[in-house]
Amino acid sequence: MITMIDYGAGNLGSVANAIRKLGYQPKVTDKPCDVLSSTAVILPGVGAAGDVMEHLEAIGMADVIRQLIYEKRPLFAICVGLQLLFSGTEEGGWHRCLDVIPGTAKKLPNGLKVPHMGWNQVKQRVKHAIFNGISDEANFYFVHSYYVDPEDISIVAGITDYGVSVCSVVIKDNLVATQFHPEKSGIWGLRMYSNFLEMAVSKEGQYGK
Repeated sequence: MITMIDYGAGNLGSVANAIRKLGYQPKVTDKPCDVLSSTAVILPGVGAAGDVMEHLEAIGMADVIRQLIYEKRPLFAICVGLQLLFSGTEEGGWHRCLDVIPGTAKKLPNGLKVPHMGWNQVKQRVKHAIFNGISDEANFYFVHSYYVDPEDISIVAGITDYGVSVCSVVIKDNLVATQFHPEKSGIWGLRMYSNFLEMAVSKEGQYGK
């Protein structure tokens, strides 16, 4: 079963449609038991990180996400979903997030057009199965005002130039997280979802092979 976490907001419809195009039938749920019994989990991201974090805590999903990452289960986090993985965010004042990746979500620097909205290139920093069939520096679609600053640069799998070097892809064990929206990114975004789901349902269930 492939589940999408429903926290009361987010671009659930467009993500679900993208997954269906690939031949899968995702289940949209706010029930921890569904998520914990899944083959793969997707955490969409739209909204203010502090509000999203509050809702995840309220429905008992924050600890579930931490458990998925601790157990190295396949999880794909998108945009705000990526930012929530970090220690905290500066959006709307300081808010503690899931704190599974050391680092902070920071506002894009002054002088840049905010939000960063539209197509931009992703430079691949590692060779990994999530990038199979995807050209280096392929364009993906971004909509964000904050970006993550990881303490451990080894987890940075993709970067994007927007007047500052933006960490646009994070990979850690069976966790993949993107600052961009694959569901809005045409063929490359669909290919990335396909790569993730193929890895998740494979017999080995291991990434990077």
